[in-house]
Amino acid sequence: MKKIVFGLLGIFVLMQFIRPDFTNRAVDEKMALHADEKVMSVLKKACYDCHSDETKYPWTQNIAPASWVIADHVKEGRIALNFSQWETIDTKLKTTRLKRAQQLVSNGLMPIPSYTMIHKEAKLNQDEKELLGNFFNTQLAKLKTL
Repeated sequence: MKKIVFGLLGIFVLMQFIRPDFTNRAVDEKMALHADEKVMSVLKKACYDCHSDETKYPWTQNIAPASWVIADHVKEGRIALNFSQWETIDTKLKTTRLKRAQQLVSNGLMPIPSYTMIHKEAKLNQDEKELLGNFFNTQLAKLKTL
């Protein structure tokens, strides 16, 4: 039994040496999303940690395997939609991503439950969901005119 415990402890210690990159890229304000103050406030509290280059990492980023999960969520979130790269996103892709974001937010699937479990303030109330829904609709309407 002692060997198993020491073996598991050794594996846990070795895991700490496999460190993901937690560097945020510099944000070019000309390329970033600019929206109404209320919209930006909601996006920053509920979305920006995974969907921008302005991630504020929690202390758990220092402990594997949680660090791996966090790094993967941020990487996938930025691939899906990165508000820091807003102006560089192709119109067709932006349209697709906005429709998906609208659907996920309205159905309560974004922000993801594992994130809101730790970041209680990120859980969206109905007014915030409607605010984002209206924002997404406005953006989609603008994209149709391009």
